[in-house]
Amino acid sequence: MPLPALRILVIEDNRLLRDNLQALFAAHGFHSEFAADGRSGLQSALAAPPDVLVLDLGLPGMDGLQVCQQLRADADRHIPILMLTARDALDDRLRGFRSGADDYLVKPFAGEELVARCIALSQRHRAGQTHVLRIGSLHIDRRSHSVHRDGQLLELHQTSHDILLALAEAWPRTLTRSELVQRLWGDAPPDSDPLRTHLYLLRQALDKPFATQMLKTVHGVGFRLESDEAPTS
Repeated sequence: MPLPALRILVIEDNRLLRDNLQALFAAHGFHSEFAADGRSGLQSALAAPPDVLVLDLGLPGMDGLQVCQQLRADADRHIPILMLTARDALDDRLRGFRSGADDYLVKPFAGEELVARCIALSQRHRAGQTHVLRIGSLHIDRRSHSVHRDGQLLELHQTSHDILLALAEAWPRTLTRSELVQRLWGDAPPDSDPLRTHLYLLRQALDKPFATQMLKTVHGVGFRLESDEAPTS
């Protein structure tokens, strides 16, 4: 079974370890982003929530415990956090869990164990979610890959389906163009404007047959979905 294409954010101040982790994750088909200090890493995690956050405990300025606590307070969703540290005392691990960490790995560690833990965390996070995403009359079944709107089955090209799924999982947040391109093609996007044709095809299937437009362009920012049902009072 192929590995999931995870987006992993690593907050780690050791440059050599960052380089090693980048090579490790790339070898497994993961997309990884890096921050060298707690404050910039926290901003990155809040702006574009990763599938898994690998968080060093001993960071300059804002340490890993503070980052973890602030992320749990400010994030609009649960981001799985794996704490990565040289501290192996029980008290340190307990403090990490109390701060909101989901898992803990002590340095030095085996790369394959880190990869396995990241996959397990991402799947655990999704385990409590229903496999059907519902936004107004739009229903996206992540298990069967079928999409219905107002009870009608939508015929979608695979890339259009992937765009719609990304927007639905981010809803009601707006996804930037760069986030969508990265989600779909990683670091090797097609030439020219890779989204134009696929967004056009998605609009033809998702919006053209219906009275209300769900796929919205946020000019200068990106794209988002808007429910086609009026909010209940």
